[in-house]
Amino acid sequence: MLHPEDQELLSKFREPSTRESAFTGILKKYREKMYWHIRRMVVDHEDTNDLLQNIFIKIWKGLENFREDSQLYTWIYRIATNECLSFLEQKKKRMAVSLHSGEGLLAEQIKAEKNFDSGKLEWKLQLAIQELPEKQRIVFHLRYYDEMPYHEMSKVLETSEGALKASYHHAVKKIEHFILNH
Repeated sequence: MLHPEDQELLSKFREPSTRESAFTGILKKYREKMYWHIRRMVVDHEDTNDLLQNIFIKIWKGLENFREDSQLYTWIYRIATNECLSFLEQKKKRMAVSLHSGEGLLAEQIKAEKNFDSGKLEWKLQLAIQELPEKQRIVFHLRYYDEMPYHEMSKVLETSEGALKASYHHAVKKIEHFILNH
C-alpha cells in the first residue's frame, strides 16, 4: 500500500497539467534523503550531485511506468543504489585499479576532507564503513542511517531479509573492531 502522500503525487504526475508540479513535490520529498544515501556511497560531493541529477532524470522517465507494487521510496532507493554501484564500478575501471584499491580510494577521499580528524569518532566511523565489503557497506547505510526496515531493504537490494540481517550484523562487528583498534 502506497503512502497517501505518494499516491496523491503519482496521481498528479499522471495528469499532464499537473505533471511538473507533482514531480517537484517528489523532488522536495526525496531529494535530501537521496543526497545523503548517494553521498555515503560515493563520498565525493560533486559526484553525488551529478548522480542525483541522473537519478532524478531516470525517475522522471520511469515514473509513468511505476507499477506501485512497492513503496515509492523503495523504488527510488533501488534506482539510486543501482546507479551508485554502476558509477563506482565505472570509476574503478577508469582508474584501472583493483577492487580493493578502488575502495581504498574512498577512504583517501574521506581523509582529504578539510575537517578530517582521525581521532574523532565520527571520522573513525566513516573510515570503518569504507573498509567494509560493498554489500555490507550498502546494508549498513540503509539500516543505520536511513533506518530502512529489512523487508523494504530486501526489495531495494533484491536479497532475502535473513541475508541482510547477517550482512548488517557482520558490518557492525567489523566497524566495532575497526574503531576499537584504530
